[in-house]
Amino acid sequence: MKSAAETLTPTRVKLTVEIPFEELRPSLDAAYQKIGKQIQVPGFRKGKVPPVVVDQRIGRAAVLDEAVNDALPKMYLQALQENDLQPLGQPEVDVTNFSDGEVLEFTAEVDIRPEITLPDYTGLRADVADLEVTDDEVEEQLQGLRERFGALNDVDRPAAEGDHVTIDLVASENGELIEGGQAEGQAYEVGKGTMVDGLDDALVGMSTGESATFRSQLVGGDLAGREVDIQVTVNAVQEQELPALDDEFAQTASEFDTVDEMRADLRERLIRAKRLEQASEARDAVLEALLGQVEVPLPEGAIAEELQARRQQVTQQLAYAGMTQEQYLEAEGQTAEEFEADLERRVRDAMTAQFVLDEIATKEQMGVNEAELTEHLVRRAQQAGVSPDEYAKHAMEHDHISSLVSEVVRAKALAHVVEGATVTDGSGNEVELSRLQPDGTYADPAADGEDPAAADSEQSAAVEGGDEPGVEVADASTEQARA
Repeated sequence: MKSAAETLTPTRVKLTVEIPFEELRPSLDAAYQKIGKQIQVPGFRKGKVPPVVVDQRIGRAAVLDEAVNDALPKMYLQALQENDLQPLGQPEVDVTNFSDGEVLEFTAEVDIRPEITLPDYTGLRADVADLEVTDDEVEEQLQGLRERFGALNDVDRPAAEGDHVTIDLVASENGELIEGGQAEGQAYEVGKGTMVDGLDDALVGMSTGESATFRSQLVGGDLAGREVDIQVTVNAVQEQELPALDDEFAQTASEFDTVDEMRADLRERLIRAKRLEQASEARDAVLEALLGQVEVPLPEGAIAEELQARRQQVTQQLAYAGMTQEQYLEAEGQTAEEFEADLERRVRDAMTAQFVLDEIATKEQMGVNEAELTEHLVRRAQQAGVSPDEYAKHAMEHDHISSLVSEVVRAKALAHVVEGATVTDGSGNEVELSRLQPDGTYADPAADGEDPAAADSEQSAAVEGGDEPGVEVADASTEQARA
């Protein structure tokens, strides 16, 4: 076999391949065997039909087509290896010449990884915002703890904002009940705004046993977005009684003897959480500084494929959340054009980061050992809410192991760059980058799985220490695990 590669653009090549007919013999034999098993010929057992009989019954042309279809993928891969090419996406193959007994010629155009000239990535500099914990944030944590230990007491009065109610909901359209549009015994805090629009306005002033009807749009199911009548019935009204913020409460809610000690512990935990957030911001800033120093041509075909995949992912996530794309865009204050432009920017940024980090990993000869891959797999399983065994089985069945390995390698490459960088906050203090994540690892900036509103490089920080003595930080947003 002979092959040659022609560079069409920095990210696309055209392979021209010539295969002598004799090299097609194994594929030709396989074609006769495959077709011979599919036909019934009197006097011959199934699968034992001679080639000459196959030619008579099916035709030589059908056999040649089958042989070519069998040979092309193998010869294409061999041509890639001979020309040291790393393909991205599926090739566009065109058989340019072939007849019985003659040389098979075909071309294949495919996107490839671009060649990158890396800049000096040691000693990069970046800036981040100051770390600050306010008194209001500490008091918010204390309030969360009080609410956690508070009691709900029945009250004989109309519901007001902040009260807890138990309600029944019934949705109907033109007097007809909507299938699946009922909910009984639903607990809800008035004013939270976490259910259908108009519910809070309807509940304020309602007493136990009363009903009211209002118009609103359904937020889930097949009828999401349709405006219907919703009847709400109040079964109970309760107000929350909070414990006094005193030393007795501190001893109940924590291991501390006084409120001051508990407040100091909460402040320290918030500081640690914000240090992790600041270090994550520093990582993103260093990556941005790195990418700003290198030009990376991007394969438009691969960009188009990734954009389509992301659009489908967004559509699935919104459907799962019971939202239409129009509702999502309205909530985000974006037009469809702005959303599409933002999505393309994030895809391009992610692909650029992927190429650069892969190149650094190659230069630094970085690999992945079994322990690192296992740790990453366990972390991914936790994010997905499944067991590590279940996640590993799914990854094996869908051939995702190589992608997981790539994520670990890129994370190590980014860690290497960040460790050599200098990052300062607004006050000129150097940020301690070892706090980037509790286990010292880095998330792959090109990894999938973000929600529609999240940028590719954005990650949330984890609060250090689950078994550490003290009190828990009540705000769940500071306890999110990093991707």
